[in-house]
Amino acid sequence: MGFGICPCRPPSLYHVPVSAPLPPSPRRRVVALLEVLLCSSVPTQVLLQLVVAGAGVAPLQAPGVPSLTFIALTQLGDVVLLTGLMVLFLRLDGGRLRDVWLGTRPVLREARLGLALIPAVFITVIVLLNGLIAIAPWLNNVEQNPLEQVADTPGEAAVFAVVVILAGGLREELQRAFLLHRFERYLGGAWLGVVVLSIGFGAGHFLQGWAAMIVTGVLGAFWAVVYLRRRSSVAPVVSHAGFDAIEVARIAARAALGE
Repeated sequence: MGFGICPCRPPSLYHVPVSAPLPPSPRRRVVALLEVLLCSSVPTQVLLQLVVAGAGVAPLQAPGVPSLTFIALTQLGDVVLLTGLMVLFLRLDGGRLRDVWLGTRPVLREARLGLALIPAVFITVIVLLNGLIAIAPWLNNVEQNPLEQVADTPGEAAVFAVVVILAGGLREELQRAFLLHRFERYLGGAWLGVVVLSIGFGAGHFLQGWAAMIVTGVLGAFWAVVYLRRRSSVAPVVSHAGFDAIEVARIAARAALGE
């Protein structure tokens, strides 16, 4: 006797056709675009700078020298404000934070990958920056990075290191993952997001000069690709934070040596 399917049972129990997900509605695309704009750091940074300046903290501690207090308050405030916005938008959309920011890979393994990527990040910066300056010297249009003037003492360097680790490594990589998630689901695809966000990331460093803008944009694309390949923000967070922290240590060491 064979073991055929009993004709009395509905065929749908054995074969359920899988339909492609419906494209997002125009309304949802508009909402996603508004979320991207709100979480781009521009509105939150402008708001925080107005609040901090209104509280009496000057943006500059001397002509051409940024105030470390002003930077710390606005950047750390943005860590809280921007992360809160992203959590809110993900919750409203029915998404899980872990799916967007951690994925399914073991966190410790991803952290080790992030550490391993730090040398590659430094090599990329050195080769690309020196190559750009050699080919187009006019791209080196800033004599000294203004942020290098806020870590002259060990205490200032320690505060600045905390700021760049939290506001650079943590916030910017969580932000990058969130924005890529929005592009992938609603706004034309993840790779369009890589291009748009990398250009924006580079433009956000315009005070450091044209060459630094290009290099920073490339780094943004690199971390975006790592995120898309791993579907976890852990490695980008660790490599970004490690790179920024080492840069602060280098600046502090140069200041200590009087260079």
